[in-house]
Order: sequence, then C-alpha cells, then structure tokens
Amino acid sequence: MGMFPLIIIAVVILYSSIKVLNEYERGVILTFGRFTGVKGPGLIFLIPGIQQMFRMSTRVVVLDVPPQDVITRDNISVKVNAVIYFRVVNPQTAVLNVENFMYATSQLAQTTLRSVLGQQELDDLLANRDKINKNLQEILDLHTEPWGIKISSVEVKNVDLPQEMQRAIAKQAEAERERRAKVIHAEGEFQAAQKLSDAALIMAVNPAAIQLRYLQTLTEIATDNSSTIIFPVPMDLIQMFLKKSQN
Repeated sequence: MGMFPLIIIAVVILYSSIKVLNEYERGVILTFGRFTGVKGPGLIFLIPGIQQMFRMSTRVVVLDVPPQDVITRDNISVKVNAVIYFRVVNPQTAVLNVENFMYATSQLAQTTLRSVLGQQELDDLLANRDKINKNLQEILDLHTEPWGIKISSVEVKNVDLPQEMQRAIAKQAEAERERRAKVIHAEGEFQAAQKLSDAALIMAVNPAAIQLRYLQTLTEIATDNSSTIIFPVPMDLIQMFLKKSQN
C-alpha cells in the first residue's frame, strides 16, 4: 500500500513533464526564469517546477482592426476599418520582448491607421487603396520586427462616409458622366462635319458625283409608293438631254 501513492505521484510528474507540440508550434523554454532555448515540434520533456514553456504558434494570424474615426487632410470625418495578416517568425522575442504580442499589434495597428489615413485626402483614400495598404504594411512591419512579428499584408476594408458626403460624391459622379456624354457627342458632331466637308470637296471637283448622288436620292424616294413627291430636276441634267436633241 505504501508504494501506490508514490507510483501515482511519479505518473503525475511524468505526465506534467511531457509536452507535445504540433508542426506549426514552438515552445520557448525558461529554466529558473532564464531563457534556455526554443524547442519543437514534437515531443518535449520539461523538468516540473524548474522549467516553464510558452507555446507559440507560427501560423498566419488574421487580426481585425475595429472601425477608427479618422479626419482626413481635407477635414472630412470618416470611419475606417482594416484587417492585418501577420505571423510569429521569432518565438523567442515574441515572448521576451513584449508582454502580449496580439494586444500590442492590435493597438499599434489602430494608432497607425489613424495616423497614416489622417495624412491622406479623401480622393486618395478612395482611389489609391493599394498604395495606402503598402504604406501601412511597411510602417507596422518596421515597428513589430523587434517583437518577432512579420506583417505580411494590411488591407483597408471599409470607408464609411457621412450621408452629405455620399450625396456630394454621387452628384460629382453624375456631373462627370454628363461631361463625358457631351464630349462624346461633340466629337461625333465634329467627325460627321469633317466627313461632310470631305464629301463636299469631292463633289466640287467632280460634278458628275453630284448627279449620281441626285439619282441615288430619286431611287430611294421611289421605293415609297404611299406618297407623291415632286422633285426638281437640276438644269445640268436637262441641258445634257437638250444638247443631244440639238445634235
């Protein structure tokens, strides 16, 4: 009976000293509070009461940045939210250099988002989204590198505008469409006038072209039998027949 409690204690100690780390996990080991190495993946043995392990995942983490109130450089108030993709590339520094890397990265992302977008005008914020994303990624990656964090991507998701600004943008877009329509119509009128001018020059050089066009017009009119049309005959065409009769 005396050996049974000892066996139980030994099993408990052995069980607590064995840790299993998945392929995407690493264990930061502290011995008497001092860093002694990074282990994993696989089976890890710890000395109970002496060694302590911090389990760290090296997979990509998706972090949602809550909506931030931003005043752009042209004094327009908007709400902007974003999403950040990052992962732990150095488990040692992620444990030793920052208390809570997830919370620290989230707070840094919020302040950086307000700071960077506050330097942009509204038109740039709506049109140059890729450039702003890259700028955010570079700034965040620079600040999180000492924490062992690699920021792979930053994406600004939504830009919520006030109602009056949405109406102003809609009016601007409508005015732009009307301008384009007028420009296209004017270009069409110009091309048509240019073609008519070229045709007039050709007819002026060759009078027979005018007569052929006249005969073609008569042919088109003759296809409609529902009405009677009196069409004047050019004098040049009549003189041609008069000359033949005189001869």
